[in-house]
Amino acid sequence: MDIRTNTIAGWVLAALFVALGFGMVGSLLFKHEPLEKPGYPIEGAVEASADGPAVPDMPIEVMMASADLAKGAEVFKKCGSCHNAVEGGANGIGPNLWGILGKPIAKQAGFAYSDVLTAKGGNWDFAAMNEWLTNPRKFASGTKMSFAGLANPQDRANVIVWLNAQGSNLPLPAAPEAAAAETTTTPDDAAVTADNAAVPAAE
Repeated sequence: MDIRTNTIAGWVLAALFVALGFGMVGSLLFKHEPLEKPGYPIEGAVEASADGPAVPDMPIEVMMASADLAKGAEVFKKCGSCHNAVEGGANGIGPNLWGILGKPIAKQAGFAYSDVLTAKGGNWDFAAMNEWLTNPRKFASGTKMSFAGLANPQDRANVIVWLNAQGSNLPLPAAPEAAAAETTTTPDDAAVTADNAAVPAAE
């Protein structure tokens, strides 16, 4: 090759190296993280779940106030391959759930619970059952239960109320709004109530 050809080849290689350098610097400066979910978040929107239509995640006490026993029985069919809720029923892949609410966690006679659930302690109250049904693995990491959980809070409320009717029959808790209304009576309100009580009813 003559000097002119070598010079041209040298400039071409130099240009390629410069372009490559700019590309590497640009990728470092403008690095894009992959999106967890496609699209853009919409404020106030509620994500739909596979368990039913989108429902805002309210306190379980609020959801239980409007729970439907018949729908709870339908939801429990998802659990029926492992559990039953029949009085005196035998344990299956999972323990019998008759009268489960109010009982100690992982203490059902004749069933071999995972160590993590046995160590959990406490009772199956409404809040604990809701947490468990939302995500069993989060409630007790290492649990043997393979069920992923119920994403729809109304489904959880329905099945919890249904389970409660299967031998537990605990009084349902008051919704937070109702409980707050009962405890926020002011002295003026009490005086008005007392005055009204002192006025004889019209006959």
